[in-house]
Amino acid sequence: MISHGLPYSRLAHITSTLFALISLGAAPLLCQTLPGSEIVISTDRPSVANSSVVVPQGGLQFENGLLVTHTQGQFVLDLPETSVRYGLLDKTELRFTVPDYFYNVPNGTGATSGFGDIAIGVKQQLGPLPGSFGLSVIFFLSLPSGANAISSHGYDPALQLPWSRKLSDHWTLAGQVAFYWPTQAGKRNFTGETTFYLDRQLTKPWDAFVEYAGDFPERGGARQLLHFGTAYKLARHHQIDFHVAVGLSRAAPDSFVGFGYSFVFFPK
Repeated sequence: MISHGLPYSRLAHITSTLFALISLGAAPLLCQTLPGSEIVISTDRPSVANSSVVVPQGGLQFENGLLVTHTQGQFVLDLPETSVRYGLLDKTELRFTVPDYFYNVPNGTGATSGFGDIAIGVKQQLGPLPGSFGLSVIFFLSLPSGANAISSHGYDPALQLPWSRKLSDHWTLAGQVAFYWPTQAGKRNFTGETTFYLDRQLTKPWDAFVEYAGDFPERGGARQLLHFGTAYKLARHHQIDFHVAVGLSRAAPDSFVGFGYSFVFFPK
């Protein structure tokens, strides 16, 4: 399973090329965007399920965070959990996942630390549909750029279908159905995912949710979580979040805790 990941210079070249492509695609559209002051940030994090809406056209959004995971006595810190989202069209966004750094807190097990893989993708919003129902389709591809012991060493596709339904002014039911094809030990391990959560708008800038998330791989045990989180909008374009989870199955992490900061801006 261990092989050489991409050297830093090549990873930097890939990253700079992706940002250049986003910038080139953005240039003709900047004059068509709504004024930034009219937009309120809407993020994918901190829930496992993604949002069913896209970033507004012309918006460049950064979602960042830090997560500490506890699994059978091993603690892992990963950051910056950065997802870059660009509103290319009215209902289409481009997506880029910055490599996370995974730091395994030493405990004598010999676990290694290093960067994970990058991913590029696109999101298409299909809703709003009748009945206050929102739906989007996300396709992304993970590229083998990470450290030898952490990278999958494969080009791994994934398909996600986040959805939402507004129940009232204060309550929203949402979730996601997803399909992943990760490379593990040199072979694809098809994994299906189901999540759903109930979100409560506590005040205009503050909401909280409870979520169930389950991953069901073709090989290996199911990973099921009970997840709690909250997000607070500091201003229209800025949000902080906090979330915790406990594992419900043997293959899942015992627990994790994380927090994040996200912002969106509209280049001129």
